[in-house]
Amino acid sequence: MSQKVLLITPPFTQLNTPYPATAYLKGSLNTQNIFSYQCDLGIEVILKLFSSEGLKALFSQLATRNPKLSANSQRIFNLRETYIQTIDQVIAFLQEKNVALAHVICEGNYLPEASRFAQTEDMEWAFGTMGTRDKAKHLATLYLEDLSDLIVEAVDPHFGFSRYAERLGRSAATFDELNAELQKPESFIDRILLKLLHDKIKLSRPTLVAFSVPFPGNLYSAFKCGQYIRKNYPELKIVMGGGFPNTELRSLSDSRVFEYFDFITLDDGETPLLNLIEYLDGNRRKAELKRTFVLESDKVVYLNGSTKADFSQFEAGTPDYSDFQLDSYLSVIEIVNPMHRLWSDGRWNKLTLAHGCYWGRCTFCDTSLDYIRRYEPNTVQVLCNRIEEIIRQTGQIGFHFVDEAAPPALMRALALEIIRRKITMVWWTNIRFEKSFTYDLCLLLKESGCIAVSGGLEVASDRLLSLINKGVSVTKVAKVTDNFTRAGIMVHAYLMYGFPTETAQETIDSLEVVRQLFEAGVIQSGFWHQFAMTAHSPVGMNPAQFKVKIENEKPGTFANNDLIHSDPTGANHELFSEGLKKSLFNYMHGICFDFPLQDWFGFKVPRTTVAPKYIQEAIDQQEYEPASPNAKIVWLGGIPAIRNFTKKKKNQRFEMAELTFSNKKQDLVIQLKQQEGEWLFAQIPNLSVSNSIETTFGELEKSFEQHTGDDFVLFWNSLAMKELRENGLLML
Repeated sequence: MSQKVLLITPPFTQLNTPYPATAYLKGSLNTQNIFSYQCDLGIEVILKLFSSEGLKALFSQLATRNPKLSANSQRIFNLRETYIQTIDQVIAFLQEKNVALAHVICEGNYLPEASRFAQTEDMEWAFGTMGTRDKAKHLATLYLEDLSDLIVEAVDPHFGFSRYAERLGRSAATFDELNAELQKPESFIDRILLKLLHDKIKLSRPTLVAFSVPFPGNLYSAFKCGQYIRKNYPELKIVMGGGFPNTELRSLSDSRVFEYFDFITLDDGETPLLNLIEYLDGNRRKAELKRTFVLESDKVVYLNGSTKADFSQFEAGTPDYSDFQLDSYLSVIEIVNPMHRLWSDGRWNKLTLAHGCYWGRCTFCDTSLDYIRRYEPNTVQVLCNRIEEIIRQTGQIGFHFVDEAAPPALMRALALEIIRRKITMVWWTNIRFEKSFTYDLCLLLKESGCIAVSGGLEVASDRLLSLINKGVSVTKVAKVTDNFTRAGIMVHAYLMYGFPTETAQETIDSLEVVRQLFEAGVIQSGFWHQFAMTAHSPVGMNPAQFKVKIENEKPGTFANNDLIHSDPTGANHELFSEGLKKSLFNYMHGICFDFPLQDWFGFKVPRTTVAPKYIQEAIDQQEYEPASPNAKIVWLGGIPAIRNFTKKKKNQRFEMAELTFSNKKQDLVIQLKQQEGEWLFAQIPNLSVSNSIETTFGELEKSFEQHTGDDFVLFWNSLAMKELRENGLLML
């Protein structure tokens, strides 16, 4: 009999939506008719903790221990009865279940307030356009964050809503600190977690428990669960996979790790998990496992004797979101910025358009690892089938395509297929800011339901972008972000400081570029992170080429990915952290564009060398590019009405055609010479987005000139056609 698998995402990842790894694994196991049950212990711990019963237990423990509290935590403790009274209703509101509560939350007399609410006076202006429910969501989020501050101070210093004991998993070259933490008595949150784990094991009765650990903030909880299972269910086998082992544990050699787990797998988990199940069923030899660490004779051994290939994108099956408590996730608004909130507000089905990265050359990225290196796109037919199936399964039409960088050609084909199938959905994804994203393509993506994109601008300096091998320039990024914004698609920029050899001048010039991008309104959100060198990136593998020196040369016995390095030719990068983040926070709220850059820093910085209108001029610059004969011409609207009439001017008669195009908002009327109008009217059904046979610019040109004898390029660039092109006639 085959194994029964319990798939677990340990605390914590996101409050608003499940992390998709176990859904992918469950979908794959479904194709093999292998039973699995999945759970997100993160959201379940949060719901137990932030409930009237959970808060009663929390405050009761504090009353018993009577710790010395800060003034803020003491205030929360003093208001404990109010928190206990309100918590269940607030959680239900954030689950979109009792939306009427928004009115009393906004009146300001319902929620108890501690230090997090100090910022609301400065941000009152932000809610003028956001509405009562959004304001209430933000206030309810602050209320939860106040409680979180108390928990961190007085109950569990490791707590965080989207991570737990993250510090223990970051740069953990040895297992010593994490192992020592695991020997301590169970914490208040540990007890909640382990009770839930006990219940899940009783419910699903597994033979194999599989933990997906995507981030350092999930690592401690996974080990804590492994420890509990070892002690209480020694007959169960335990395996760990996911993003953290894939990047950090590739050279694992500490045998103590296997006191908590039986197996640790690397890279895509579908085939290693299937091979492991076959081994446990007695149908495969141990040596024939795939990318799996085990303990043999007290030594860590890496087994990769399997000849079975990884599942292709077509074979892997549709991600299966069943078993998750989908109606229990919380939509929170930490920052009122409409783009930034997408990461925490709303339920998003997660799906991947392609495995790996089609670019795969950025020097800071883990390009040597399978999840980046092996690029394999899916077909739009399979993708749309899965989209429709997931919508039926979850009842949710929101999708976050979690690609490393979604390929423009695949996005174009997907958008056309979504429109042809008349799928109503809302989606966003990660991209590269490359010139393929023309205004017309952005309009097509918008029509298919795209509301936002995120992409790496990284260091906004052409010298450093070249060193990074990003394949874009600052001016190209400005133009592309303008195309998205004009099409009504929000843009988030990932920003980096501290790349090797980056000078103080380049850091300040990057900030000025970012300031101008926000001021021009072409990016709506961003996030600065300091460059981290990883062992699997081109920088980490060739540090001398980038003029940096690795300080921790000796590999650790546990996690090996982050490399401590010195950058003798670059600036003191740490100094800039606070000023960069503070300025960005203000720019995201549309303010402080007139502040001198010096004002953001507590030390002397260089004056920017970027021209004051650099970005605006890059956006305004019109570069004429002749149409490619192979460009596809697509009409997004319906069939127009046509009326022939005679126009008289200076005793001359002109035979004309009037075409009326009706769209969702208004009618568009254009007038053309009768011969041209009748030709265009005849072409519209062929150009319609619903027609799967696509027409090229070259084919149109040939047809027009045969029919009319006139120059098609002049016709295409006429005022009437320009108006039509601005209202749904796209060149892709």
